[in-house]
Amino acid sequence: MMAAKTENAMQDIKFLFPEGKDKALTFSYDDAQIYDRRLVSIFNKYDLKATFHLNSGTLDQDGFITCAEVEELYANHEVACHAVTHPYFNQLSQAQTVTELIEDRRALEKCCGRLVRGFSYPFGEYNERLIETARNLGIVYSRTVEDTMNFALPSDFMRWHPTCHHDKVTDAFIDDFFNPPGYRNISLLYIWGHSFEFERNDNWDHIDHVCDRLHGRTDVWYATNIEIYEYVTAMRALVISIDGNILYNPTAKALWVLIGDQKVCLPAGMCISLRTYSEIR
Repeated sequence: MMAAKTENAMQDIKFLFPEGKDKALTFSYDDAQIYDRRLVSIFNKYDLKATFHLNSGTLDQDGFITCAEVEELYANHEVACHAVTHPYFNQLSQAQTVTELIEDRRALEKCCGRLVRGFSYPFGEYNERLIETARNLGIVYSRTVEDTMNFALPSDFMRWHPTCHHDKVTDAFIDDFFNPPGYRNISLLYIWGHSFEFERNDNWDHIDHVCDRLHGRTDVWYATNIEIYEYVTAMRALVISIDGNILYNPTAKALWVLIGDQKVCLPAGMCISLRTYSEIR
C-alpha cells in the first residue's frame, strides 16, 4: 500500500519524535547545589532524563556538589553551562562575558568528560550581545525562565522558553500533555527549576509525584535538552520537494514522520519517494 496517494502529499506529512512518538519530556535544573543528588536519584528511579546547568565556580564549595562527582552523578543526564559565577550578564563587559562562558565550558567538560554545549541564563537575564557571544563560543541552546504554559517547540533555541516551573505542574496539566489538542501533532513538556527549592519548601513529594505520573509512557520520548535540540534541528533540516512527494534527510540522525496514518522512519542521509515508497522502515 502506498504511504501517500494525494497529488500534494506535503499536506499529509507530519513530524514525529524518535520511534514515532508524538510527545517528548525534558527537565532542566540549575545551580548544582547538593540537593541535585536527591533529585537525580528520583529521576533515575523513574528512568527520566534531565539537564543540569552547573556553575563551575561553585563546585567543591560548601553546599554544592564536587567536580569529582559530576561525571558519575549526572551519568544518565546532560551537564550544561550556567556561567562560572552565576553573574548578572547585563552588568558585565564583553571580556567578562566571554570569560564566564568559555571558562565554564572548559571546567565542566573537564569534570564530566563530555562535550558541553547547553546553557541557561543566570537570573533569566539575557540580551542580544550575550546570545551572539554564546553562539560564537559553541553554545547551541539556552533556556530562559519565561514559562509558555504550552507544549510548543521553541522557535529560537537561544531563547528557549520552557513550558513551566515545576511548581506549576498539576495533575490536570499533565492530563493536558497526555491529551494535547488535535491540531498539534507533536508536543513537548519542558519542566525547570532548582533542586534546593524542594528542600526549602519541603515538597520533595511533589516532584516524586510528577515523575510518577509522567514516567513509563510508550508515547513519550524522554530526553535531555541537548537531545531535543539535536533532533528538532535535524527535523527542521529535512528537505521536501515542492509537490511533497520526495523527502531527503541530509542529517546524521534518523527522523520520523507521519505520512497519512503511517509512521515512517527516514534513515540518516537517505532520500525516499512517496510515489514508490511501500513499506515502513
